[in-house]
Amino acid sequence: MNIVKATKKFEEWLGRQVRIVEPDLRFKHEQMAAALFPFFRATFYRWLQVWPEVCAEMDRVPHILSVGDLHVENFGTWRDTEGRLVWGVNDFDEACVYPYTMDLVRLATSALLATREHRLAMKAKESAAAILAGYERGMEEGGRPFVLGENHEWLRAIAESKLRDPVVFWQKMDRLPTVKAEIPESAREAIEHLLPERGLRYRLTRRVAGLGSLGRPRLVAIAEWKGGRVAREAKALLSSAWQWLNPDGAPAEILYGAILRRAVRCPDPYVQMRGHWIVRRLSPHCSRIELDALGSSRGELRLLEAMGKETANIHVGTEEKRRAILKDLRGRKGNWLAGAAQAMADGLEKDWRVWKERRQS
Repeated sequence: MNIVKATKKFEEWLGRQVRIVEPDLRFKHEQMAAALFPFFRATFYRWLQVWPEVCAEMDRVPHILSVGDLHVENFGTWRDTEGRLVWGVNDFDEACVYPYTMDLVRLATSALLATREHRLAMKAKESAAAILAGYERGMEEGGRPFVLGENHEWLRAIAESKLRDPVVFWQKMDRLPTVKAEIPESAREAIEHLLPERGLRYRLTRRVAGLGSLGRPRLVAIAEWKGGRVAREAKALLSSAWQWLNPDGAPAEILYGAILRRAVRCPDPYVQMRGHWIVRRLSPHCSRIELDALGSSRGELRLLEAMGKETANIHVGTEEKRRAILKDLRGRKGNWLAGAAQAMADGLEKDWRVWKERRQS
């Protein structure tokens, strides 16, 4: 099955799970053709097909509840119950039970592709080594959340960059188009449940964000409240693309909430599952951090090491597999992670060229 057929089959499955937003899906197809990094981010379903062919040996390791669609732009910040700024993995749409190696290889592959497109400047072996060093240290320590207070000053500087300025953030929110069509009552209930006050008047908008989830309904309510503005987003949830590939396996299950509860984490109290919607607060410091926000002197290896440690924070949630994972890690020699990332990136690039040629023909 090539990338064109795989995409068609996946989107047919997607349409049976949720009401597809066709303009967003067309935009996704355009972004997939534009460059390799967005293609990578948009096609986790294809990654799952290629993985057992390219990384068969890495499938024979402990399987744990994992992020799945992990990459260098799947990290952001939020406020915990104490109001502290926290940094970590920002999205768990594809959470499922995978080999522990998959998150590491996918993260390293994303760094490699970002380097190829001159969005990062390090060498592939350096980036993979940094990820692995952070991950192994995090697994050994049993995990520790990234609270950006007196610690991690360098990471706080990234989180508070100019691109996350409140004025810039709310200008972007103001440009979101107002929803005029009827929306599911379940979405309205999910959003209103998370607003700071019952009966609060709000403008309901449509938001285009991410790449892997493009095509799913995503709604944002923007309101004035006690001298300032607030925003709440509801995004349609469905089970991981793994279920698409394995329809005869275990019953479809959404594991977003389970992975949040089990991870070593300072939770965001404004991230909640309401039926088949994931609802969250949006604000300048409660959102994803894009690579463009890193600035020119970005300490990339230090950041990737932190990403490795945060991946460990998620994986130690499967506590009973921690010793087996560490044993497997210590038995691996050489640049295994860099090699796997290179092999996956090469396969993805072939798919991307097929996709791009088909779009141009």
